[in-house]
Amino acid sequence: MKEIESLLKEAMGKNRRTLSEYESSLLLAAYGIPTAKGVLAQDWDEVKKAAAKIGYPVVLKICSPEVSHKTESGLVAVDLRNVTDLKAAFKRIGEASPVKYADYLVQQMIKGGRELVVGMVRDPQFGPCVMFGLGGIFTEVLGDVTFRPAPLVESDAMEMLMEIRGNKILGAVRGMEAVDLDSLVQCLMAMGKIGMAHEEIQAIDVNPLIVIGSSPVAVDALVILNKE
Repeated sequence: MKEIESLLKEAMGKNRRTLSEYESSLLLAAYGIPTAKGVLAQDWDEVKKAAAKIGYPVVLKICSPEVSHKTESGLVAVDLRNVTDLKAAFKRIGEASPVKYADYLVQQMIKGGRELVVGMVRDPQFGPCVMFGLGGIFTEVLGDVTFRPAPLVESDAMEMLMEIRGNKILGAVRGMEAVDLDSLVQCLMAMGKIGMAHEEIQAIDVNPLIVIGSSPVAVDALVILNKE
């Protein structure tokens, strides 16, 4: 965990409000949360090499702690199937970026029929609280989420999975196999551990957590830091 401690210390020292998506994925992976494979790149040559290493199709994103809402700003390109698609996306995203010298994140393209959200928010009264619910672009509209104060034990996390109104989506539906509930439980418990271990983290939002087959994988993450 020394790498994570150093990462957070450096970010706080620079008075940053958030971690970049790549840094956020490092934090999640350090606590055992499955994440999409990603490579950080600084220019076109590195982007092209990263895509070849990961294997097409890929996703290309601007990666900077100064850019939080990438999709809404046109700073994400998905399902890029070859180098021609990648180069066009690189040019378009680079021109649209509000940060002149931002890095790029080349990421494994993850497809799944179910999108969930997990996270953590530090409440003034209850301290770090873990969140779980239905994810994707309609998270705020649906509002189907539940919370528990950290730390969590397995029974707490399992209760959270069953508390959302749409919990049937976790079962075997429409030809899809049932979600690995044990893996989801571990994700929720890991969120609680992060909240308990790092007071400098105010909130974490992992949306979407896409289910591939039966396995949940974090595809996008935002870590918000305390200003103090």
